Amino acid sequence: MVVDASVWVSRFAPSDPHHIVSREWLERRAEQEELVIAPGILLAEVGSAVARRTGRARLGHRAVTDLLSWGLLRLMPLDPLLAEAAAYLAVDLALRGADATYVAVARRLGVPLVTWDREQRERAGVLVHTYEPYIASA
Repeated sequence: MVVDASVWVSRFAPSDPHHIVSREWLERRAEQEELVIAPGILLAEVGSAVARRTGRARLGHRAVTDLLSWGLLRLMPLDPLLAEAAAYLAVDLALRGADATYVAVARRLGVPLVTWDREQRERAGVLVHTYEPYIASA
C-alpha cells in the first residue's frame, strides 16, 4: 500500500487530531510486517511539515531519521515516467503536485492509497482504491 505524508505527519505530530490513530495504525502495519510504499518526496514533506508545525527543526530531522529507519518503508524514486504520470494526474484530477505523485505510485503498483486528505482520497478514488487509516485497520 502507498501511505501519504498526511498519515506520517500526524503520526509524528502529537497535536494532530489523527495522531493516535495514525501511530497505532502504522505500528500495526509494522507488527504485521506489511510493506509501506511512498514516493521519495515523502522525506521532505514529512520533515518540513513536522518542523514547521512545531517550530523545531530538530523534530523534523528526527522524523526523517525515523522514516529512514522504518524497516518496511520503501521509497520509490521519481523517474521521468512517474513524474509525467503524476503531472497529468495533477492536471486531470485537479490535485496538488505532491498528492498526485502518491496517486501515481499507487496506480503504477496497483495498490491502495492511504491518506487523511479528503480531497486526495475522493479525487484519486476514480483510479485507485483509497481509504483512511482507521478504515484500513479494520
